[in-house]
Amino acid sequence: MSHVTKKWELFPGRNQFCCDGRVMMGPSAAVFYVNVFLIVGTTTLFFIFDCPFLATRVSPWIPVVGVVTFLFVLGALFRTSFSDPGIIPRATTDEAAFIETQIELKNVNLDSPTFRPPPRTKEIVIRGQTVKLKYCFTCKIFRPPRASHCSICDNCVDHFDHHCPWVGNCVGKRNYRFFYAFIVSLSFHIVFVFCCSVAHLSILAEGRLVFDAVRESPSSVLVVAVTFSSVWSVLGLAGFHTYLAASNQTTNEDIKGSFTNRRGRASFNPYSYGNACSNCCHVLCGPLPMSLIDRRGVVLPETKTVKLSDKQRSANNNQRICKLKMLNSLDNSAVDTVPSYPQIVVNKNTQDSSDQFSNAEGGNSHRLQQVTVPTVHYPMGAESIGLSHMGGNAAGYGKRPWDSHHKHNNL
Repeated sequence: MSHVTKKWELFPGRNQFCCDGRVMMGPSAAVFYVNVFLIVGTTTLFFIFDCPFLATRVSPWIPVVGVVTFLFVLGALFRTSFSDPGIIPRATTDEAAFIETQIELKNVNLDSPTFRPPPRTKEIVIRGQTVKLKYCFTCKIFRPPRASHCSICDNCVDHFDHHCPWVGNCVGKRNYRFFYAFIVSLSFHIVFVFCCSVAHLSILAEGRLVFDAVRESPSSVLVVAVTFSSVWSVLGLAGFHTYLAASNQTTNEDIKGSFTNRRGRASFNPYSYGNACSNCCHVLCGPLPMSLIDRRGVVLPETKTVKLSDKQRSANNNQRICKLKMLNSLDNSAVDTVPSYPQIVVNKNTQDSSDQFSNAEGGNSHRLQQVTVPTVHYPMGAESIGLSHMGGNAAGYGKRPWDSHHKHNNL
């Protein structure tokens, strides 16, 4: 029986996969295993040497609380580490070729007096704030707002917060809430274990020397040392991310100062809902978006094509027809499309490079009509039927969320 190739086996990023693509992590998981060892090892010592004594001398609820917080910490950690953080699929061959053609302006008359180099960024306006969409030369796409390319995982991640080595994964739109739950629950767990171990040593030291108590329960001393040295950094991290969630910012935006006043120009956070409660509800309790990458999709080894159902194939054909109709309606005016983000409009003062491309060709729009992909800010097309190879890696995974919208802004 021939081997069935899955999409995760051809994934272009540096992520590691296991369990037939169900579990994915970053390329380096050594720090993650150290983190798990510290949490599990310290808690195990606490359960073996401290909990039995405290359950009989203080309260039987102490082991129960310890088990609940420990399981919650592990669950949040594994959910953060083993999930898709919000990876944006790379452009397909047609999409990448068309966008690269716009940027490089091949066969353009450089002697034209109206020629100017194409912009490497596009600008949109969100609630009156100008936001630049940067082009990713690795993924061949214009990144959505708040997205960034992780140099460690080699992926563009939506709502990129940071790459955390302690969880062995990027933290983005799809796993930020679990990361926040992990650091907050870990803070409670560390404080609880630290207090219980100190209480154990204090009870043992009653009427005796402290050295005698330490000699009787050396494991408690080790637990106190580990928890005391780590509680400050974990509490500080939890407080920092509470501030970020309350202001609807990411770590990447806070470090870059994306919403601070620069050069005397007023700047504000266009993504904020106006108050801390609304921001926290949106960031931590909002709907969880679907993954854009289909890790377990089947690829036919003979033709390297994705096996699609009849329903998926019909949807792809309908989208191609919509694209062709839109291209056939082109004259000498430029077309620029943006995703349906709330209250987002295209900055009409920014000239699109497709207009220059059309003018440089002397107004020949028939050349654009031969292209099957329109000029877009983000890669379009549903699940790719043909897996292309860019540098030995396959491109075009999963379904883009913007493909379900057929309304475009014609400028």
